[in-house]
Amino acid sequence: MKIGGLQRTTLLDFPGKVAATIFTVGCNLNCPFCHNPELVNCSADLIDESLFFEFLNERKKLIDGVCITGGEPTLQPDLYEFIKKVKDQNFLVKLDTNGLKPEVIELLIKDDLLDYIAMDIKAPWKKYNQVVDREIDVEKIKRSFELIKESTVEHEFRSTVLPPLHPRSDIIEMAQQIKGAKKYFIQQFMPAEKLVDPKHSQTRPYTKKELDGIIEEIKDWFELCELRGV
Repeated sequence: MKIGGLQRTTLLDFPGKVAATIFTVGCNLNCPFCHNPELVNCSADLIDESLFFEFLNERKKLIDGVCITGGEPTLQPDLYEFIKKVKDQNFLVKLDTNGLKPEVIELLIKDDLLDYIAMDIKAPWKKYNQVVDREIDVEKIKRSFELIKESTVEHEFRSTVLPPLHPRSDIIEMAQQIKGAKKYFIQQFMPAEKLVDPKHSQTRPYTKKELDGIIEEIKDWFELCELRGV
């Protein structure tokens, strides 16, 4: 596994659990608002996998699970074996994914290796390529959405939104296209110096009032629909 970062303890990444988060290197998207350019362009210094498992062994009584995020974890050829090793040590596993590798997600679900899945919804289907700055097969995203939605694994869908790329009407459309999902979270974009596209470091985010209005319009489509990062 190409591990480019480690957060030793988090109370936020794995709902209801104390966890460690690892960040895998490499991504098949180029979202301009991503806060981890070093993972996207593969410039991050790598952490030896054996050192991570030493760390994990030391934390057995202190954390409940491991969050695997990126980058895009499903690009890692040894993801399956890595997760199996984590599970064999009796830790829970949460996977963050953009959904572009439904075959990987399907196998992990089938073999009962995931305890929580969080999938990003980046844009309305018809605007995906534009927002993620890549030519992709949106049908793969839709396939992953259906696999996760219909699974028995605890899961959520989420969207990070910023005004230049996600006008209000597009956010409504994003919610509508996954209507009936269990949980959907709108995440406020936070400007930062280190982004895939630095021009967004000065982008004005939505206000809480603006996002509250959107949530009010879409909340009845889901069992749980809330804001994050506000």
